[in-house]
Amino acid sequence: MEPADIKYIDTEIFACDGGDGPLGHPRVFLNMEGKGQIDCPYCGCRYILKRDEALAEPRGAAETAGAGTAS
Repeated sequence: MEPADIKYIDTEIFACDGGDGPLGHPRVFLNMEGKGQIDCPYCGCRYILKRDEALAEPRGAAETAGAGTAS
């Protein structure tokens, strides 16, 4: 199942409240525990640690980005 939203963050321990003020969800504190990413159990938002951002790119994205350029 695809995440509802993907956010890149700088820290492994953080809080998610679903955003949108009163339309969000109860604040929960999440800990990636060295995994580099975690999904919020309430809203399904996927949080990815910025140092792992390059690893989160779809396979082949880097090759596709350079395709068609003259050498």
